[in-house]
Amino acid sequence: MKLTTDKVLPLHKKTVIFSFVVLLSLSLVLTSCKDTNSSNLNSAELDQAELQPVSFWVATDTHFLDKDLQDGGQAFQTYVTGGDGKMLPYSDEMAETLVYDVEQKKPEFIILSGDLTNNGERSSHQKLTEKLKRIEQKGTSVYVIPGNHDLFNPWARSFSGDKQLLTDSITDKDFVKMYSDFGYKEAVSRDKESLSYIVKAAPNLWLLMLDSSQYLNNQKYGFPQTDGRIASSTLSWMDESVKLAAKEHASVITVMHHNLLSHTSMSVSGFKLNNSQEAIKSLRKNGLNLVLSGHIHMQDIQVDPADVNHDSASSEQKPIYDIATSAMAVNPHQYGAMTFDPLSRTVTYETASLNVEGWAKTNGITDHNLLNFKAYAEDTFATNSYNKAMDSLKESTYTESEKESMAKVMSMLNVRYFAGTAGTFSKDIKELPGYKLWEGQQDGFLGGYVQSMAEDKELSNVALEVILTKQ
Repeated sequence: MKLTTDKVLPLHKKTVIFSFVVLLSLSLVLTSCKDTNSSNLNSAELDQAELQPVSFWVATDTHFLDKDLQDGGQAFQTYVTGGDGKMLPYSDEMAETLVYDVEQKKPEFIILSGDLTNNGERSSHQKLTEKLKRIEQKGTSVYVIPGNHDLFNPWARSFSGDKQLLTDSITDKDFVKMYSDFGYKEAVSRDKESLSYIVKAAPNLWLLMLDSSQYLNNQKYGFPQTDGRIASSTLSWMDESVKLAAKEHASVITVMHHNLLSHTSMSVSGFKLNNSQEAIKSLRKNGLNLVLSGHIHMQDIQVDPADVNHDSASSEQKPIYDIATSAMAVNPHQYGAMTFDPLSRTVTYETASLNVEGWAKTNGITDHNLLNFKAYAEDTFATNSYNKAMDSLKESTYTESEKESMAKVMSMLNVRYFAGTAGTFSKDIKELPGYKLWEGQQDGFLGGYVQSMAEDKELSNVALEVILTKQ
């Protein structure tokens, strides 16, 4: 999991958390109100009867980097190997695969919930919007919000030889102009104080796209502010926006870059909204019970149970789920494949990986890494995790054999953690000698991180089924 500030100079030691998401069953409930004097459906009921479930995807932390901004030289290689696991050398190919997968599977729409670019480079935004236009030309709508990497970013860099060079970033006004076709132009309502908006995405389904990033002071600070919050004025705007959806009896899914709930047992900051309790209160008031987020780079699903201790109204409220989809830029390079049934208001979520191999074969690519991308990406990530663990243990008193055993455990757990399966699939790792050594490690970050990854979890991180509230 990425647990520290994402600096470019010097390279950050951000840890990424992965998770992998499960498929849930779809239940269809057809309800109709028949006239007591007739068994025939009226025209409104016929319209309802014709409604069909829609498929859509949510992806986050694509961290797209324009390939023209790097030459593969020493500066770029150092940045990649010292980073947090993003597969930047194949950033363009993964984006092309997203376009390819859309053409093959034809979802109704795609949600991109922030950190669209590596570090807010203007040319990365420009190249990404060109790909998004191609997606929309194939009949799939795209809805975006910015993340903490995307705007006013002083870390926007290109890489040439052994040097990192400053390159242009973009402003909030630039963002709206560049991404106008991907949500802002179609918005039913826009917040005047942020880049938040609400949009009709499908019959009976609206998306509340909340801008949770804080970027206006980035230039003054000299680095992008990574923590997030929903401004009070935006929460007030949200109340009015949900009322618009209620007029059409639509359900609403909330989308934000930062997390509503904590997705790790470790004591870290910067991922959950600074004012998460205030946001939860507002969501409950408006009957919103599903949030899609990213930012933490891990695949994880958490729930805030309904509060039944206050009044009779609260006992009717539903739990609020926060699905943190893992970073598309990081192994296992996945997104959330979702469905919505407009009749039963049921939403399902499961993870799906980019089909890089399929794209490569279709386009006659000869790069062995791309033709075997799943294995290559996992091996690259596992090796990087192993090396970082070995580096952290080099000053310890463990024997070399013990260090290797511990590093192997760290690597194996990290792969499953990023995929979202460690909480339900780590018994074999816990039985290894290296894990027992980690259990005895009381000092340092990594010992706590290893044990947090292996914690058992009842709620799946890879699948969910939720019935949305009708507004």
